Amino acid sequence: MSNSKRLHPIAAVTNFFKQLKELIVPFVAFFVFGTKASEGDLWFFMGSIVVVILVLGIGVLNWLRFSYRLEEGELRMEYGLLVRKKRYIPFDRIQSLDFSEGILHRPFGLVKVKVETAGPSGASDAEAVLTAITKEEANRIQEIIAQAKSKLVEDTLDIEVERIEERAEEKVIYQISSKELLLLATTSGGVGVVLSAMVAFLSQLDDLIPYESAYREVERVVSNGIVIVSVLVFIGFLLAWVVALVGTMVKFAQFTVKKTEREIIISRGLLEKRQITIPLNRIQAVRISENILRQPFGLCSVYLISAGGSVRNTEGSKVLLLPAVKKAQVAHILQEHLPILATKQPFNKPPKRSLPRYLFRGALMVVPLVITAIAIFKLWGLLSIMLFLFSSAWSYVIYKDAGWSIEGQQLNIQYRGFIKHTLFMKKNNVQSVSYKESFFQRRKNLATMTSLIKSGMGAIGGTIVDIEKEEAREIYHWYSHSQKAPF
Repeated sequence: MSNSKRLHPIAAVTNFFKQLKELIVPFVAFFVFGTKASEGDLWFFMGSIVVVILVLGIGVLNWLRFSYRLEEGELRMEYGLLVRKKRYIPFDRIQSLDFSEGILHRPFGLVKVKVETAGPSGASDAEAVLTAITKEEANRIQEIIAQAKSKLVEDTLDIEVERIEERAEEKVIYQISSKELLLLATTSGGVGVVLSAMVAFLSQLDDLIPYESAYREVERVVSNGIVIVSVLVFIGFLLAWVVALVGTMVKFAQFTVKKTEREIIISRGLLEKRQITIPLNRIQAVRISENILRQPFGLCSVYLISAGGSVRNTEGSKVLLLPAVKKAQVAHILQEHLPILATKQPFNKPPKRSLPRYLFRGALMVVPLVITAIAIFKLWGLLSIMLFLFSSAWSYVIYKDAGWSIEGQQLNIQYRGFIKHTLFMKKNNVQSVSYKESFFQRRKNLATMTSLIKSGMGAIGGTIVDIEKEEAREIYHWYSHSQKAPF
């Protein structure tokens, strides 16, 4: 039995910021829609100060009321401000411990420990968090749980467990290079988010920014020429791109993947260092994703689809394994380390007679836009007919990127939405394989196949449209062992 312990006092500060973060929305709503009168502003600021003090006090009280201990094969926690709550998590339900180091943790040598558990389906509380404990204490907890699950220690922890002298050997299988980090940052989609946030923030500062004077200044600049305006717009986008670039590089700096006998350990981050542990036996599939910015460079991102995760932690079910790597290198990197192989075997493609159906579906998406443009802009709206050319080109890309293959006990499918995905699934991990044929598909001897695997609290999979009907039967027989397909 171990004595009850408290979190580090910095946990009170993190609780304070967490509660304050939840109040941002009502504060912004009042700031945007509230009164502009000076007296109203005075009461608003006084009330804000009182709320901040209360939130700080609640954070301190929550820290004082929280304790944890390891006892009888369980992680036991007691917490609650007004109502005292107890929570016991058996070691055998703990899938992994994920460590992260925030800006407040690093100066004190602390980590935040997220306990991933095998909670019941639909449970929203299938995890626990130790907000701030020392690295030594986190390693001690991890080692005790690992020993208990391996039956190397007694079922009850009446005595302090000695530290394991020989820890599991960790082999580095991937570490992001400076070039890959730069390519990852430059091809990220964060620019639009940054611009939207800047516009939303500046639009509410009408009391602080003299918009009338600014408008007159802008009008004067515009009168001096469109070139100056174009340069200013370019500078704005450039600044947003730089902010997104730096943010991505800070987030994914020092991205490292290690492997032990039973686990994959992923760590990343410059300011906030995060570590995620994924048991190898929980990996359900491997997914390669290629967005339109990285694909011309031959780059892709690789994800592990895991059976872990919960309603509050969807990241546990889809974990980024390789953020930006050459697609040609993926199979080589993973072939020795994962139970699922990212093979280079050629894919079976949809037949040529299905191409008109792909083109027709793409055209249907454009029709409402063309009709709206013509109705609003009249003659100029006819230019929107050019959208059919773009939709045809994109539909052809979707057609070319669709495919499937079976390699022993593994099903591989490839499909595209806005991003091209390639999914590799072991047969025993596949939750369901289904296919259907519409009236028009039946006339062309085509079918649609969907494959799903369990991930977290739901399922992840992919759909291939308009493949050969006989190929759909082949996939069905491979999965179900049935000698007769349903159609």
